[in-house]
Amino acid sequence: MQTLRITLCAAAMTVAFAANAAEVEVLHWWTSGGEAKAAGELKKMLEAKGDKWKDFAVAGGAGENAMTALKTRVVSGNPPAAAQIKGPAIQEWGDEGVLASLDDVAKADGWDKVLPKVVIDTMKYKGHYVAAPVNVHRVNWLWVNPELLKKVNAKAPTTWDEFFKTAEALQKAGIQPVAYGGQPWQDSTVFETVALGVGGVDFYKKAFISLDQNTLKSATMVKVLETYKKIKPFTDKNAAGREWNLATSMVINGKAAMQFMGDWAKGEFLAAGKVPGKDFLCVAAPGTANAYTFNIDSFAMFKLANKDAVKGQNDLASTLVSPQFQEIFNLNKGSIPVRLGADMSKFDECGKQSAKDFAADNKSGTLVPSFAHGMAMHSATQGAIYDVVSQFWNDDNMTAKSAADKLATAAKTK
Repeated sequence: MQTLRITLCAAAMTVAFAANAAEVEVLHWWTSGGEAKAAGELKKMLEAKGDKWKDFAVAGGAGENAMTALKTRVVSGNPPAAAQIKGPAIQEWGDEGVLASLDDVAKADGWDKVLPKVVIDTMKYKGHYVAAPVNVHRVNWLWVNPELLKKVNAKAPTTWDEFFKTAEALQKAGIQPVAYGGQPWQDSTVFETVALGVGGVDFYKKAFISLDQNTLKSATMVKVLETYKKIKPFTDKNAAGREWNLATSMVINGKAAMQFMGDWAKGEFLAAGKVPGKDFLCVAAPGTANAYTFNIDSFAMFKLANKDAVKGQNDLASTLVSPQFQEIFNLNKGSIPVRLGADMSKFDECGKQSAKDFAADNKSGTLVPSFAHGMAMHSATQGAIYDVVSQFWNDDNMTAKSAADKLATAAKTK
């Protein structure tokens, strides 16, 4: 009788658990090797809490395709539980009145104590948490194949003069100097890195955060554009439309010597079994060693009527910021934990350097948001600037002065 009672209780608990298991539909664009592995870890940890992960992956570099899919779902009144949204876009969605509050989770888990202020400010809408941060990416990295540089007796360049000197030597030796992906978001990723290296932090802030007209039309901006365009002869003819991870593969496989890209590229190197410091180098892009362009991935939660689904959202938010997930996710993704004082002992030298620089630049005020990755300006403005940068890159008849004037005009787009 006792055995039967225990069996019936266990069966009842199983039924109750199944009934309350929340299906959490998550929209994201982590589809490349290292990214997909990282997303898989999130799924495991969420399902360990009794929730069911429903994958809503939309491929496409910086997430443009995913945002299009999200808008369609929200307009139709059927939003996913969570979506990968970041930067000012969080505020834009907040203005639509569709985001759910995460204040209870944030309070229970002490987010105000463990997250940097620059992160907290981004995750809140009108004083309330509406998104959970996942990581910090450094965008202003230069990825280097040391074996190829060794063939021309060159070291990783730290200035733009060194970079172009090295690129010329590689080209003369029959080695492709730069792996490049000709897509708008990648064009702007390289462009903003050049802007930081040539113009410095104050110039960058005035141009891409304040959107100052005089700065955007300045002689310094013309120099930035000229330096950016000077990279083009060192890229290959097949660069147009190339995905970023395919460009990274060129460096991994010894088909190109260098790539300008954020540290999600590291996930590709690691997934290919490469060792940092030996098979590849991660160095700050020329002229940017004392600055840090950041990109913070985050998930915003949408208002849902189903209480079980809300429970799943809260579980997801709590998991995202937990020390365990922060470590395992970022080890796979190539980024660093967003939590202050995170244990970096398991991270490689690139991760440790990134964390050290992030802390130092946070203190010195040289931490700047990546406009190319949706952290500095509204999406409409970003799109207009994307168009100008890509047009300048692809049109050899456009002058740098003309491009600077067009940037100033684009910055007025809202």
